[in-house]
Amino acid sequence: MRKDSDSEGSVQRGERIKAWLSQARFYAEEFYSARYRGAIARAQRDEDDLFMLMVFSELMGVPNPVSYYTLELQPLMLERFHDWHKRMGMEHSPLDDFRCC
Repeated sequence: MRKDSDSEGSVQRGERIKAWLSQARFYAEEFYSARYRGAIARAQRDEDDLFMLMVFSELMGVPNPVSYYTLELQPLMLERFHDWHKRMGMEHSPLDDFRCC
Protein backbone atom coordinates (compact mmCIF):
# COMPACT_ATOMS: atom_id res chain seq x y z
CA MET A 1 0.00 0.00 0.00
CA ARG A 2 2.83 2.37 0.81
CA LYS A 3 4.45 1.91 -2.62
CA ASP A 4 1.22 2.88 -4.40
CA SER A 5 0.92 6.12 -2.46
CA ASP A 6 4.61 6.90 -3.07
CA SER A 7 4.25 6.34 -6.81
CA GLU A 8 1.08 8.44 -6.92
CA GLY A 9 2.86 11.21 -5.02
CA SER A 10 5.81 11.16 -7.41
CA VAL A 11 3.45 11.23 -10.41
CA GLN A 12 1.59 14.21 -8.97
CA ARG A 13 4.87 15.94 -8.15
CA GLY A 14 6.10 15.30 -11.71
CA GLU A 15 2.88 16.74 -13.15
CA ARG A 16 3.20 19.82 -10.93
CA ILE A 17 6.80 20.32 -12.05
CA LYS A 18 5.78 19.95 -15.71
CA ALA A 19 2.97 22.46 -15.24
CA TRP A 20 5.31 24.91 -13.50
CA LEU A 21 7.95 24.56 -16.24
CA SER A 22 5.31 25.03 -18.93
CA GLN A 23 4.08 28.20 -17.27
CA ALA A 24 7.65 29.47 -16.76
CA ARG A 25 8.37 28.86 -20.44
CA PHE A 26 5.24 30.79 -21.44
CA TYR A 27 6.24 33.78 -19.30
CA ALA A 28 9.83 33.69 -20.59
CA GLU A 29 8.60 33.73 -24.20
CA GLU A 30 6.19 36.57 -23.44
CA PHE A 31 8.93 38.56 -21.72
CA TYR A 32 11.27 38.11 -24.67
CA SER A 33 8.77 38.81 -27.44
CA ALA A 34 6.90 41.67 -25.76
CA ARG A 35 9.32 44.35 -26.93
CA TYR A 36 9.19 43.09 -30.52
CA ARG A 37 5.43 42.64 -30.77
CA GLY A 38 4.85 46.09 -32.29
CA ALA A 39 7.61 45.69 -34.87
CA ILE A 40 6.31 42.26 -35.85
CA ALA A 41 2.77 43.61 -36.22
CA ARG A 42 4.01 46.52 -38.39
CA ALA A 43 6.00 44.16 -40.61
CA GLN A 44 2.95 41.92 -41.00
CA ARG A 45 0.76 44.90 -41.95
CA ASP A 46 3.34 46.11 -44.47
CA GLU A 47 3.53 42.66 -46.03
CA ASP A 48 -0.27 42.43 -46.21
CA ASP A 49 -0.47 45.90 -47.76
CA LEU A 50 2.06 44.97 -50.42
CA PHE A 51 0.21 41.76 -51.19
CA MET A 52 -3.10 43.61 -51.52
CA LEU A 53 -1.49 46.20 -53.78
CA MET A 54 -0.07 43.52 -56.05
CA VAL A 55 -3.34 41.55 -56.18
CA PHE A 56 -5.56 44.54 -56.88
CA SER A 57 -3.18 46.08 -59.40
CA GLU A 58 -3.15 42.77 -61.26
CA LEU A 59 -6.94 42.65 -61.04
CA MET A 60 -7.26 46.15 -62.51
CA GLY A 61 -4.82 45.42 -65.35
CA VAL A 62 -1.94 47.51 -64.06
CA PRO A 63 1.33 45.85 -65.05
CA ASN A 64 3.51 44.62 -62.21
CA PRO A 65 6.34 47.17 -61.80
CA VAL A 66 8.53 44.64 -60.02
CA SER A 67 8.63 42.14 -62.87
CA TYR A 68 11.27 44.13 -64.77
CA TYR A 69 13.58 44.26 -61.76
CA THR A 70 13.11 40.63 -60.82
CA LEU A 71 14.13 39.49 -64.30
CA GLU A 72 17.79 39.79 -63.34
CA LEU A 73 17.18 37.39 -60.44
CA GLN A 74 16.09 34.59 -62.79
CA PRO A 75 19.50 32.86 -62.98
CA LEU A 76 19.71 32.83 -59.18
CA MET A 77 16.19 31.52 -58.76
CA LEU A 78 16.43 28.84 -61.46
CA GLU A 79 18.07 26.25 -59.20
CA ARG A 80 15.71 27.01 -56.35
CA PHE A 81 12.71 26.78 -58.68
CA HIS A 82 13.86 23.37 -59.88
CA ASP A 83 14.19 22.12 -56.29
CA TRP A 84 10.78 23.57 -55.45
CA HIS A 85 8.84 21.89 -58.26
CA LYS A 86 10.58 18.57 -57.53
CA ARG A 87 9.54 18.84 -53.86
CA MET A 88 5.97 19.57 -54.94
CA GLY A 89 5.92 16.33 -56.92
CA MET A 90 6.04 17.84 -60.41
CA GLU A 91 8.42 16.05 -62.76
CA HIS A 92 8.81 19.06 -65.07
CA SER A 93 8.34 22.79 -64.69
CA PRO A 94 4.64 23.73 -64.31
CA LEU A 95 5.23 26.85 -66.40
CA ASP A 96 5.03 26.44 -70.17
CA ASP A 97 7.47 29.27 -70.94
CA PHE A 98 9.95 28.40 -68.21
CA ARG A 99 12.04 25.30 -68.79
CA CYS A 100 14.43 24.34 -66.03
CA CYS A 101 15.01 20.61 -66.60
